[in-house]
Amino acid sequence: MLNNIDILCVGEVLIDFIGHQSGVLINNTRDYHRYLGGSPTNVAMNFARLGLKPVMISSIGDDGFGEYILKRLTEANISTNNIKRLEHIPTSVIFVSRSESTPEFIPFRAADYHITEDQIPTEILKKINIFHTTCFALSKEPAQTTILKKAEEAYNLGCKLSIDLNYAKKLWASQEQALHVIKTYCKFNPLIKISEDDMLRLFEKELPHEEIFQYFHKQGVETVCLTLGSNGVKLSQIGKEIIQLPAIKIEKVVDTTGAGDAFWSGFLFAYIKEKPIEECLQVALKLAALKLQNVGRLPDNINILSKLL
Repeated sequence: MLNNIDILCVGEVLIDFIGHQSGVLINNTRDYHRYLGGSPTNVAMNFARLGLKPVMISSIGDDGFGEYILKRLTEANISTNNIKRLEHIPTSVIFVSRSESTPEFIPFRAADYHITEDQIPTEILKKINIFHTTCFALSKEPAQTTILKKAEEAYNLGCKLSIDLNYAKKLWASQEQALHVIKTYCKFNPLIKISEDDMLRLFEKELPHEEIFQYFHKQGVETVCLTLGSNGVKLSQIGKEIIQLPAIKIEKVVDTTGAGDAFWSGFLFAYIKEKPIEECLQVALKLAALKLQNVGRLPDNINILSKLL
């Protein structure tokens, strides 16, 4: 495709304070290190480092954290033209425990969900390959209405949609509202990334994988990718055999924060390159394995592409 924006990442940009002490919950964490965070932000950063062109849509406070975010995005050659600075609302911050499994987190949300339609003009939607967002981003207004409206517009313009269903109960008014919003987004047949943890939280019970796949297929979603942590991944496409691949074995898990984002970045990267779906999963697993061995984000000092292809 000749579109000159590979991915539009719409949603939360924030500061992650990741615990320095490993394997303890927040109540026992003494020190935190600051990282650029937010699931769509991680995807945008990963895309930039893979040599593709992402554009980030979000909102920040007009403060020191906001300045840090703009600096980091600019250093990565990610355009900040569509990031809104808000004078009287601080940049969103999240405290995260450092963990080998799903980390504990406490969100202090402020600026991130103040995303409005003027930040996503039709001209941009005409130039993109993939419109990507998250369940986190959809959990609050005005971002929720903005994203649903612009997702529909992107879909009607022939763009492929994507979503990370990183559902967390504490971010939503109710489970019913979350399911309603998710179903609305599913009408646009996005590529869906979900994890077992997300699904346990969303449905409040453990469902067989087949049942999870069927739930989303019934909403009109063709491709559903279910990550299984150390057990790898399963992918279901309507009318096709389920593909299951094991995780790549690594000696030591250093930090799980952002591993799902690394996985999905790899998947979407290969998808844009028009690789077969199984190869998309293989690239995704490689990028996730790379991330698990590093705190915060993927390291600067390696040639990521040479590790993937």
